[in-house]
Amino acid sequence: MISLSSRIIAITVASLIVGGSAFAQTAAPATPATPSAKTAPAKAAAPKEKPERTAASLECSKQADAKGLHGNERRKFRSECKKSAGKAN
Repeated sequence: MISLSSRIIAITVASLIVGGSAFAQTAAPATPATPSAKTAPAKAAAPKEKPERTAASLECSKQADAKGLHGNERRKFRSECKKSAGKAN
């Protein structure tokens, strides 16, 4: 007669052999080299480069700093400053 511990070991080994395939990793699905229009994200994944700031933009920022402007006041001041920077005073 087979002992209880031998039966338990045999059942455990058989379970591991049969159930092992259930835990096996599957291959990742193939992805196209270039995403199609349907699968492409709305925004590009690559970060956009910031354009170089013009001399007028830098000067307006310096003036806004000197006046201690922040937030909407600073934004409005810089916008008006840059509009008038290209025109003769």
